[in-house]
Order: sequence, then structure tokens, then C-alpha cells
Amino acid sequence: MLKIDNLTKTFEEKVAVNDLTLHIAPGEVYGFIGHNGAGKSTTLKSVAGIQQFDKGEITINGISMKDKPIECKRIMAYIPDNPDLYDFMTGIKYLNFIADIFKVDAATRKERIRKYADLFGLTDDLGQPIGTYSHGMKQKLALISAWLHDPKLIIMDEPFVGLDPVASHQLKGMMKEFCANGGSIFFSTHVLEVAEKLCDKVAIIKQGKLIRSGTMEEVRGDDSLEEVFLELEEEK
Repeated sequence: MLKIDNLTKTFEEKVAVNDLTLHIAPGEVYGFIGHNGAGKSTTLKSVAGIQQFDKGEITINGISMKDKPIECKRIMAYIPDNPDLYDFMTGIKYLNFIADIFKVDAATRKERIRKYADLFGLTDDLGQPIGTYSHGMKQKLALISAWLHDPKLIIMDEPFVGLDPVASHQLKGMMKEFCANGGSIFFSTHVLEVAEKLCDKVAIIKQGKLIRSGTMEEVRGDDSLEEVFLELEEEK
């Protein structure tokens, strides 16, 4: 579903991502782990097509992000670490705006909005301006918008930040259901316990370079993911 091959991105003299290669198959929940500044967000923004990269190739469902970015974006959804939504819109207007962009028909959008808004306990707030929402409410709205057009790939940067325990539980269920139906999820997180329980595969990045990847069992061995991560972080 998602192929990142030899991705390299620099900012002036700093190499943010260095020759990164990762392949994510349909049905996989793939976790992306690293300290702040390791290159996670840069990678995710490159995959989402909102940031140019210097070298390498990114393909989504066989489509090149470089050659056909619009086609790639039609079949994916991206949630940044800090959802920057339109504060002047109400929640329902924003969701209808997203549905219009992706050409989701009226009956389907109504059904999906009801389903996910009820799931997150946001239904009663959809008529309010987004500017009045808390960070957690904005995060829930962004998540609903990502699931609204039934993409093949969902990219998320720290999706659990700001969510209450109930919403976090609901999101985990949504992710599992999405991938059970053939979708793929690539997401970064600092919550290693969540990654350990939720992910089929995981990649650890340090100073822009991939230092370990594979199935959860391959990466952690007999240790916990936290122990492996801390050990790798301490290595020079």
C-alpha cells in the first residue's frame, strides 16, 4: 500500500531524513517511533504530499507521490500532530466541506458523520464553531474527517495526544477495524505501550536514519518495546 524508498530530506545543512526505506502492506498498523527531532514528522509530511523531499520515491497503492500527488491524496488521509482547522466553521460545516472535497454522497456522509460523532461523543457539539472546541475536540473532529471518505491509507502524527481515555479506546478500535477491512495505517507515537499492543509492525528512527524495523516480535525480542527503544537511544 505504502512504499517509501530511499527517502532523503534536508533543511539547509541538517539531514532530517536519511535514505529511509519502509514498506507498509494492506491491512497493517505500522508504528513509527523516535525522539523529538528524529525525523518522524518530516517523513509523514513527505508521505502526505505537503512537503517536498530531495531524493527517493514514495508510492501509495502503486501511484507516485512525485508524479501524481492529487491521485495519491484522493486515496489517503493525513492528521498532523496539531490539527489546524477552520475556527470560523462549525464542526458539521467542516465535515461537509471535507466530504465535498472527496465527493462523498449525501447519504454516505450522513451515516459516517453520525457513526463517528456518536462514537466520540461529539454529536451535540457539531453545531458549535470550531474555535470554541478544546484541543481534544479538534482532534476528534480531525479523526472523523479522516475516516469520512474511506481512504486506503491513513497517516497520523501523534494521534493520541489530547484524547481522553475513552476517545483513545475508540480510536484504537477504529484503527483495528480499518485495517481489518484492508486499509493501512502509518502513525507516529510516543506512547510506546499503545504501539506495542496495537501495531503489527514498528520502525524506530534516530537522527533521520532507520535503526530497526519489522514485526513487533522481531523488534522487541524478549524485552518490552520501551526497553528496546531506550537501549537503542543510548547507543552512539
